[in-house]
Amino acid sequence: MTSPAAPLFRVTSALVFLACAGLLGYAYWLQFREFLDPCPLCIFQRLAFVGIGVAALIGVLHNPRGFGRKVYAGLATLAAALGVAVAGRHIWIQSLPPDRVPECGPGLEFMLQNMPLADALSKALAGSGECASVDWTFWGLSMPWWALFWYLALGALMVKAAWRRI
Repeated sequence: MTSPAAPLFRVTSALVFLACAGLLGYAYWLQFREFLDPCPLCIFQRLAFVGIGVAALIGVLHNPRGFGRKVYAGLATLAAALGVAVAGRHIWIQSLPPDRVPECGPGLEFMLQNMPLADALSKALAGSGECASVDWTFWGLSMPWWALFWYLALGALMVKAAWRRI
């Protein structure tokens, strides 16, 4: 027999997965229907949402007990923490005065094809001029600010569900 905490973890994980799927779906809609091309930092933020979503989906399918819930919540929280770091960097670049913004560099796909992986990732995570432009806002906040909010919220939900005692 499963404990009452197991269904709560499964429901929370399902909600986190659906939130990630919805956020990624909206990002792809903006890219392919509204023609807002993602910068390299945006792509890494998408990967963080994929990581959170995958950990949550596996948590739904596995429906673990005890320590297993903490493992899936830990993996989702790790992905969320990486997303927080990238979103924070992105927000910082967007806040720079125009004369301090890094120059635009080659696209992520070009870098991955023509540079060693470590160099390409390092250069992409450093951000560029294209990362400084704010092409979309909602309630006065740019996309990296909203991504930061969602990383914190989804990570907290997973942790709360994993450590909840009933």
